[in-house]
Amino acid sequence: MSKRTAEEGAAGVPLKSGGRPDAMDIDDKPDMGEFEDEFEDEFESEDEIIEAGVDGRPDAEREAEEAAAMDVDNGPATFIVGRTKLDPGQTLAPDPTTYRMLHNLSTPWPCLSFDIVRDGLGDNRSVYPATMYTVSGTQAEGSKAGDNALLVMKFSGLSKMDGEGDESSDDEDDEDEDADPILESRSIPIGSTTNRIRAFQARPQDASRPPVTLTATMTESSNVLIHDITPHLASFDNPGSVVRPQQNKPVSTIRAHKAEGYAVDWSSLHPAGKLLTGDNDGVIYLTTRSDGGGFVTDTRPFLGHTSSVEEMQWSPSEASVFASASSDGTIRVWDVRSKSRAPALSMQVSKTDVNVMSWSRQTTHLLASGADDGEWAVWDLRQWKPSGTAAAGKPTPIASFGYHKEQITSIEWHPTDDSIVAVAAGDNTVTLWDLAVELDDEESKDTAGVQDVPPQLLFVHYQNQAKELHWHPQIPGALVATGEVFSVFRTISV
Repeated sequence: MSKRTAEEGAAGVPLKSGGRPDAMDIDDKPDMGEFEDEFEDEFESEDEIIEAGVDGRPDAEREAEEAAAMDVDNGPATFIVGRTKLDPGQTLAPDPTTYRMLHNLSTPWPCLSFDIVRDGLGDNRSVYPATMYTVSGTQAEGSKAGDNALLVMKFSGLSKMDGEGDESSDDEDDEDEDADPILESRSIPIGSTTNRIRAFQARPQDASRPPVTLTATMTESSNVLIHDITPHLASFDNPGSVVRPQQNKPVSTIRAHKAEGYAVDWSSLHPAGKLLTGDNDGVIYLTTRSDGGGFVTDTRPFLGHTSSVEEMQWSPSEASVFASASSDGTIRVWDVRSKSRAPALSMQVSKTDVNVMSWSRQTTHLLASGADDGEWAVWDLRQWKPSGTAAAGKPTPIASFGYHKEQITSIEWHPTDDSIVAVAAGDNTVTLWDLAVELDDEESKDTAGVQDVPPQLLFVHYQNQAKELHWHPQIPGALVATGEVFSVFRTISV
């Protein structure tokens, strides 16, 4: 990824981050002239006899035109983002009528990974302009690697599209509706590219004390850095607040890994903090945070994968269980209480690398996976049996889709709707899917001209170099995706 253009400012200075893209268009429309009837003088005399078909034209001419029209109808009339190739000089822009909200925001360097930080502004909110907080890590160019940093960011002024009503109040003042969004950031130097970052809010035993917001960063250096970004977040909304240099230092550094990695996840069921990290050697470590704030990494690794661990997630319902996805094509399920440190379940789910996965928080026996061949699938974990049992064998996904032709780079279930899944892929798209859709016979006829487009596909959003996406847990339907820029959007379909 190359350096992107951005309006740079000093640390903590708001960056004005563009407006909305223009309306979706393909810039190859020819100029249209006046229609001329080439047959207007055909009947100059009532005595003139012409051999013609039912429309007054010779049969041969009419049949030739109909044949040409059929050739056009049978051609690739539907433009499919990520599949149909643009002609030289053509460009794409989004159709604003299909979005409730759409903004692009730029950072000084590209970000491979980010996470959304829960805030105190309320749940299920729909007031515009919207505000959200995120944390990400940069990927600076080779000679500038020392400039890499964590970016604690505040996105504000995220207005709705023209004509979109405010669901929360008819009296909402929309005078700022068309203003550009604002990106404010606090930079934490780390000197290494961030491969993956995850945020967590640790809840103290003393309920009167505020939560502490932590980040875990997997870096190219093989070290895992844990930062307390609580003061950085507070500085956005407390005038005069300053982040001291010592607050930029990690509160803990995990040095157990011998190789860099991409897999990291905090458990949502452990209030103090429980962290999994996995590396390119296939090794997984567990780090636990005490109530006093210290971190201890268990020196006994979880071993079983024969290649790199690409993704890990804790079970949303069982505090001791987690799953891991690997470039060895397997997904394995583990129990941290196991003395053997071996997986309880191991399933071959792809012939290629399994890059990403997502555990449904609404229906916790469902797991979605995305692979290097562009296929993503949904699995029912109740059908998986331990190796060596009579029922063990290759599992069958309850749904699978080969729509994308490039690697799947991110996948995530909707936080409150277990039928909606968002997928990012290397074909520069973010797609939204509704697994509840079933195609009946009548609908099959209507979609017969659109080849290889499943009826479950709800929406396609163009995102150049799409890397990672997340649903906002407190703004229903809002998605954030990182790539060449950060894209913040909500469609009318979700």
